Amino acid sequence: MSKSKIAIVTGGSRGIGRDTVHRLAQRGIRTIFTYNANRAEADKVVALADQAGARAIALQLDTGNADRFDKFVTEVRGALRDFKAERFDFLVNNAGTSSSANLETITPAEMDALYSVHFKGVLFLTQKLLPLMNDGGSITFTDGMIAHSPSKGAFVSSAMAGGIEHLTRGLAVELAPLRVNCVCPGLIRTGVWNSIPADQREERLATMTKRQLVPRVGTPAEAAEAYLYLMRGGYTTGQVLYVEGGTALT
Repeated sequence: MSKSKIAIVTGGSRGIGRDTVHRLAQRGIRTIFTYNANRAEADKVVALADQAGARAIALQLDTGNADRFDKFVTEVRGALRDFKAERFDFLVNNAGTSSSANLETITPAEMDALYSVHFKGVLFLTQKLLPLMNDGGSITFTDGMIAHSPSKGAFVSSAMAGGIEHLTRGLAVELAPLRVNCVCPGLIRTGVWNSIPADQREERLATMTKRQLVPRVGTPAEAAEAYLYLMRGGYTTGQVLYVEGGTALT
């Protein structure tokens, strides 16, 4: 990837998004990334990118609030001007939340909130940013293995993740020759696992991954490499790239 390129990464202040921004910076790619609420986390990512050799600009965005998208696009234009550019090259839709639901108690409002983040927000943010993309760029979505291996209480997440995979294939046809792909992470060591008490966490994760072909939890850095490949893989489109230690084969 040329060092003159610019990427937008949603959810870039933590986890897989943070490592994606960092690895892009190591390759000289300037990044505009979003964070939801924690500005201190975002500032650390900006500093990390600067140390790696490329600038990053943090913009606040709740991807579940489509009413904010027009203002966000204006802020993106401002960030691009700061980079002395008018357009960007790569869009990585990474932002999301973890969720659980009970079919007997879930309400329309709760469903709307989840849909707004995990599907509608992704689609309409892409729509708003598309006019600012350079020819030859790419869009990369994110879903998860929950689309293929549902667990109890995760039926909504499973449906949203599966929808993103179909959206990927549909937009690859719709937007060709612009490339559209998706990364499907498995169990990755991010902050989502901090809900497990520290004295139980490693044992629980070992139990969850013992049947995988690669019997361990993945790292955000390993997942980030998948996004980088899909950005530079100029002959790859409409694909879902698994990063899951072989879970799909067990």
